Amino acid sequence: MKNVLLTMIAVAFMGAASAAHAQWAVFDVGNFSQNLLTAARTLQTVQNQVAQLQNEATMLSNEGRNLENLNFNSLSQILNLLNATNRLLSQTQGIPFNVSQTNTQFTRYYPQSYSPTTNASQMAADAQMRLSYSSSALQTSLQLQAQAVQNTAGDQSTLSSLVTQSQSAAGALQASQATNQLLALSTRQSMQEQQLRLTQDRAMALEAARAVAAEARAAVVRAQFIGSGTQYTPQPVSFYGN
Repeated sequence: MKNVLLTMIAVAFMGAASAAHAQWAVFDVGNFSQNLLTAARTLQTVQNQVAQLQNEATMLSNEGRNLENLNFNSLSQILNLLNATNRLLSQTQGIPFNVSQTNTQFTRYYPQSYSPTTNASQMAADAQMRLSYSSSALQTSLQLQAQAVQNTAGDQSTLSSLVTQSQSAAGALQASQATNQLLALSTRQSMQEQQLRLTQDRAMALEAARAVAAEARAAVVRAQFIGSGTQYTPQPVSFYGN
């Protein structure tokens, strides 16, 4: 009986040991660690993807701002100022700004010499026309100078607005458009400067040509006055029979 009891205790102990061993075998530490590592890596991958998506969203947002148009356009004002000076040039009296017409009128009224048979009234009429041309050229130059002074106020306002728009640009497109308008303003001012210089040089050229034509007229007048006969020779004169 004692042996049977011992045997039963031994079997029970072995069964308990086997059950305990079976319970410990269910919880695999290595597999658990691997699962934790896999989960951590998966979490890191998800976090990286989320960060990438956020960066792409930011890039798209920035790209959207870069594509926004500038809600300011100074081109019409710039063109209006330019057209104002162009109208003055188109209304120029006297010799026009046309190559063929300039050649025709210059040849007609600014001869290098007059024929000896040209009458005085014709030369006087030509001189009057040349004076009119010089006066018109000076008037055009003065008008453009006055227009340039008036344009300065508009240029200052446009420049201030464009600089403000450029500094507050939301993206590359707005900054580029503001820069383009600044370049257009600078170009208009450069064209205005060329027009001023052109009209001033034109007035000076006509005045110089008028002086040359006046010399040609004076030469003919002197020749006509002297004539082709025998020149006057002084002779002694007697007074009171002496």
